[in-house]
Amino acid sequence: MIPRRKQLRRMRRRAGARLVAARSRLMTRFFIPRRVGTTARLDYAAVLDGQTVNLHAELPATMRDVREAEILLGRRSRTFQVPARIHTDRDGRLLMSAAVLLGAAVGGASVTPGRWKMRLRVGSGRGSRTLPLLLVEHTTPVRGSTGPMKYAPLTADRYRLGRTLRGDARLVCVEAEPAAEVVNVYLEHARIEVDLRVLGTDAGRPWAELVAAGRSVECPLTEVEPGVWRLRAPLAEMLPSTDRAEHWNVMVHTDGHPPLRLARRLHDVRTPERVFAMRKIQVSPVRGTLMTIQPRYTPAGNFRFTCGRGSGAE
Repeated sequence: MIPRRKQLRRMRRRAGARLVAARSRLMTRFFIPRRVGTTARLDYAAVLDGQTVNLHAELPATMRDVREAEILLGRRSRTFQVPARIHTDRDGRLLMSAAVLLGAAVGGASVTPGRWKMRLRVGSGRGSRTLPLLLVEHTTPVRGSTGPMKYAPLTADRYRLGRTLRGDARLVCVEAEPAAEVVNVYLEHARIEVDLRVLGTDAGRPWAELVAAGRSVECPLTEVEPGVWRLRAPLAEMLPSTDRAEHWNVMVHTDGHPPLRLARRLHDVRTPERVFAMRKIQVSPVRGTLMTIQPRYTPAGNFRFTCGRGSGAE
């Protein structure tokens, strides 16, 4: 017999799925067909590099003498204006192109978490007019070695495009979740150092813990520049206890938050374990003993050290 709590969760999921399906049918079969031709229809809409919204739209055929345009990004009482370019293609269609940079850290629109309306304001000789941006269907990313950036590279905030019930495009901003991100890895003779950042939470005075099967080593972190902390791998304490290789994960402890697993996720590659592969080196952390060590990433982007016993002595 299924426990009552699990049964209720399953019923809620099914009800939610039915509601989403009904909303999609209403939008695609009723609202969107009736609004094509009276709105600016988006042929392309995507968030590139994690923080830039790229838009290409076709304006209604009835519009003439458009001299200027701008994207309006608004929520509640706040509105940002970003210039857009108007041009005509070979078939005489009036088109709009715009790139909206997001995030105050990079000099873009300082949007806050929540849903933001996106509209197009066009100006002509007789005044101005504001048009909805109709998103008939989402732009499908091209498959390849790279994909769309899921997070802004500096702040780890997430921006994505959604649609209202009427089919209007809107921007959804989600604040960064707490994370520990690899900045750089330095491989030198008999020394390995890792620079990292703490995102989405106050780092306070962080410290690191290296964790392997049944073992853990505490490591201090040194702030080498504002917001960047350096870890020096304690090689002598990472020597495997058997002939089998050991995998050390790095957990970053911050004030008032559960430990964060060190990773590298602010990128657009699909196979970080291959693209960001690092060489294996051999060290002698203890006199008379050799150890091989390789910093690497898992397919999910988690950072770890793989250590194995070598043969011979210095």
